[in-house]
Amino acid sequence: MSGKLPQHTQILSQIIILTSNPKSPAEMDWSAHYPAFVCEENSNESSFDMPTKPMGRPLMKKKVEFADLGCGYGGLLFSLSTLYPENLMLGMEIRVKVEEYVREKITALRLQHPGQYQNISIIRMNVMKFLPNFFEKGQLSKMFFLFPDPHFKARKHKARVITNQLLAEYAYVLRVGGIIYTISDVKDLHEWMVRHLDEHPLFERISDEEAEKDPVIPIVRNETEEGKKVE
Repeated sequence: MSGKLPQHTQILSQIIILTSNPKSPAEMDWSAHYPAFVCEENSNESSFDMPTKPMGRPLMKKKVEFADLGCGYGGLLFSLSTLYPENLMLGMEIRVKVEEYVREKITALRLQHPGQYQNISIIRMNVMKFLPNFFEKGQLSKMFFLFPDPHFKARKHKARVITNQLLAEYAYVLRVGGIIYTISDVKDLHEWMVRHLDEHPLFERISDEEAEKDPVIPIVRNETEEGKKVE
């Protein structure tokens, strides 16, 4: 991560590389990721749930609400960005080259389409270790786990992105009524995720009828690179 943009650099059309994880959500500076959503100095534009400037960081009009964990090449983010232009969305990806690709594409799209794609960004991080460092209790309204690594071997199942321990963390950062979206083309992994979510006391399944009315569902199924491969 070093050798790129220095941590303090802020450019309107560029996304700044995070060189270390914040110790808490209050320490995270989102202004470089979403410059169009930074409040003007001394303005009163902040959302109701963010009334004060956190730890000297620039005051933001909104907080991140959607998180795509293991976002891959960003297909979901790009599609949701124009569908929900007022919701801040964050992709989280651990692979260096993939994160760089998505970051550069977001920058390019912002330049090509002024005023659009300002609500999406990406961070390179390990979501299984540092998620609570970025999000407050009840902050997120949607979390996405799309075509995650199946970790086929039994001894690797503890590395799957849906486990009892991790679901407790997801429940912490997800607001009441928030939604977790999962999809996989691996039957064993699909059944694993469904079982763990069904058995967890803090989650309940959405009916098929309600799910079919959700405008996000077609995007989850069809707009990621992995989804397009299995159509």
